Amino acid sequence: MSAATLHAGRFVLSLQRPLIMGILNVTPDSFSDGGRYLLPDAARARAEAMLAEGADLLDIGGESTRPNAPLVSEQEEIDRVLPVLEALRDYPVPISLDTRRTAVMRAGLALGVDLINDVAALEDEGAIAAVAASSAAVCLMHKQGTPQTMQQAPQYRDVVAEVIDYLAARAHAALAGGIAASRLLVDPGFGFGKTVEHNYALLARLGECARLAPVLAGLSRKSMLGAVTGQDVPARRVAASVAAALLACQHGAAIVRVHDVAETRDALAVWQAMRATQRAC
Repeated sequence: MSAATLHAGRFVLSLQRPLIMGILNVTPDSFSDGGRYLLPDAARARAEAMLAEGADLLDIGGESTRPNAPLVSEQEEIDRVLPVLEALRDYPVPISLDTRRTAVMRAGLALGVDLINDVAALEDEGAIAAVAASSAAVCLMHKQGTPQTMQQAPQYRDVVAEVIDYLAARAHAALAGGIAASRLLVDPGFGFGKTVEHNYALLARLGECARLAPVLAGLSRKSMLGAVTGQDVPARRVAASVAAALLACQHGAAIVRVHDVAETRDALAVWQAMRATQRAC
């Protein structure tokens, strides 16, 4: 059941309005902005820009999990993210660490990260215990396969039912391992082992995922948007990304993970103003 607040490390976040999570990839090969923010000074400048644009959270990742991404060693991932996490540790918003590896989680949690954003839903050995021993929130994401295989003809009998069943099982495991329900988010994993049709079915029925826990939706600049707009270049999918974020929020998302913070903030502001007027009538 969706909650009105999220307990995330140093913060208790109200989910009465949708929150915006700004993406900060410190990788050389992420699909949209790979290589731009590898150095700590560049990462800090980008983080400050997103805060100025209205980001409510910042998500730092040191491993690309795009389709066909090459494997990165644990140590290389740690070496990429730790200097950035140290630079951002005193920022006045929750800092999220995007990783699927327990060793990287532990390194980030030792620095006080507020949220673990895990594409593998804490399946790595020791991951549940590592998060449970902290005060951080966690996002449990669904994927089919690995980044190297996930887009090789993904198949489902009922994609929405199967995604929900998986997320329910992982949420149960997290709760059993000592992670409070107030610290849980779920993510259906748009683009992670799904066809275009699977992705839009999940978007249309996102509210069903939100019955499990608050939903974090990551659709920003993804190929599912290029498939319907004809925009092959991720940077040209800004308008489609904003539309997708707005639709996700309309269908129950509590947090949207985006590259384009200012544009998303403005679209959500218009929608919220309309909703406020409707409630007043």
